Amino acid sequence: MIQINGTIKLGRTMDAATQDAIVAMVRASRAEDGCLDYTFARDLADPDTLVLFERWRDRDALAAHGASAHMAEFQKVMAANPPASRELRIYETDDGQPLG
Repeated sequence: MIQINGTIKLGRTMDAATQDAIVAMVRASRAEDGCLDYTFARDLADPDTLVLFERWRDRDALAAHGASAHMAEFQKVMAANPPASRELRIYETDDGQPLG
């Protein structure tokens, strides 16, 4: 399994168009073959920071996601509204185990 975790610091308050683009991309990504989880969330202590959590069946599924039309559209939106910074990491991992 492939997991991607990270943060995107917007450096500004997110406008409605950017939020709509993120929601559309998340919904389309969740429908992709091989997507196990795809989540953007706001950091409660810093609402201008997004937290990203993705899980993919394998690298082929992740590659297909990267080549998708909805990812290309999302990248256009982000290019027009570049974040102050982003820190994303990719991991190869197992399915984990329930905690507790």
